Amino acid sequence: MKYLCLIYDNEQEWQKFPADVQQKYMGEYGAFTDSIKQSGQFVGANQLQPTNTATTVRARNGKLSTTDGPYAETKEQLGGYYLIEAKDLNDAIQVASRIPSARSGSIEVRPVVEARAM
Repeated sequence: MKYLCLIYDNEQEWQKFPADVQQKYMGEYGAFTDSIKQSGQFVGANQLQPTNTATTVRARNGKLSTTDGPYAETKEQLGGYYLIEAKDLNDAIQVASRIPSARSGSIEVRPVVEARAM
């Protein structure tokens, strides 16, 4: 079964880290990615651009509205994701717990509804 691991962290705190700390962190991400590729659990992953590049779209009563940036007030922002293959939720949680941002932010684990062939 596929699970989406949404990575939430504080963008502003990341910017405060010295370059060597950022490089170490990204090295940990590289090692994590390699490990789930080797285990066969990796399906896909991407880092997202900062929240100031986001646009929130809503359609209400036939009218389209857009808002610059994410709309939710929160201390942590969605920064990226891993799409993984796991045997069950417990397995997915174990994988998500190894994502480096689990130590400073949070990882939301959600099962994916896979589309059926038409």
